[in-house]
Amino acid sequence: MKHAAHTALGALAALCTVGISVPAIAAWEPVRPVEFIVPAGTGGGADQMARTIQGIVTKHSLMKQPLVVINKSGGAGGEGFLDLKGSGGNPHKIIITLSNLFTTPLATGIPFNWKDLTPVTMLALDEFVLWVNAEKPYKTAKEYIDAVKAAPAGSMKMGGTGSKQEDQIITVAVEKATGSKFTYIPYKGGGEVAVQLVGNHVDSTVNNPIEAVAQWRGGKLRPLCVFDAQPMSYDEQVADGKSWKDIPTCKSQGLDMEYLMLRGIFMSPRATKDQIEYYVELFKKVRATPEWQDFMKSGAFNTTSLTGAEYAKWVEVEEKRHEALMKDAGFLAAAGN
Repeated sequence: MKHAAHTALGALAALCTVGISVPAIAAWEPVRPVEFIVPAGTGGGADQMARTIQGIVTKHSLMKQPLVVINKSGGAGGEGFLDLKGSGGNPHKIIITLSNLFTTPLATGIPFNWKDLTPVTMLALDEFVLWVNAEKPYKTAKEYIDAVKAAPAGSMKMGGTGSKQEDQIITVAVEKATGSKFTYIPYKGGGEVAVQLVGNHVDSTVNNPIEAVAQWRGGKLRPLCVFDAQPMSYDEQVADGKSWKDIPTCKSQGLDMEYLMLRGIFMSPRATKDQIEYYVELFKKVRATPEWQDFMKSGAFNTTSLTGAEYAKWVEVEEKRHEALMKDAGFLAAAGN
């Protein structure tokens, strides 16, 4: 065996000496289908983004292996996170995150933290908008909140995705900021939430733009304000002669709060540098496509993107912010709720 190894090395050296190039070892790439886990139900913002990415990857042949979207929404997304956490050293699984990256472990106490995973890239930040049924008379957030305050406490219903997650966190923050009181009704995903508002089964929602834009275009829903420090930047008309840019901030309507949500990618634990780099480059290619630009516009996303240490630092700061928000709302598992 030793003799064979020496012979092979000698042959390699000889090739180099006579100037024949030796192919470099290829960087890592998937050798089997990649599971793209969505820790949420179908129809919501994370699911729509994952399936858009899957379509872009397929259309532009950005991967040699298929990208397979799998929804694992059990336990407020905990099912998906625990699956990835338990798949250490398997680079053929990635996950798209939303705020349940923070809220689920804080609310449930499951043995998971974002540091159990490998950060890859922030794709974008998602906005939250206060929506009402277009049949209702409310034209501004102030008109609606005044109506909620005038109604018997808890008689007005706010629909949202899941319990003790971002939609309910925002709802509690609105209650605290205005002295109002909602009955919060949880559903499985943002698509279902929008349908419930169209059917007048709830009075309002705080759905992401992508989750309710079809119903706004169809004249069924009306956006009242966005939970951001400044208006959204998209000025193309969507419905009623209005663009996303025309939606005022909730702060300007007397709701002094803002909330943006991570749309980012993580890998399983113990990913190598080459494996991380492969996915960083893949998502750079995805973001450069016209289909991605159209998706960002249609969903009125904040297009901030981060990788590496900057991304990890951002996530760390957001984790602390969510802990403070959830503590204030009484949603921490340790609080015995």
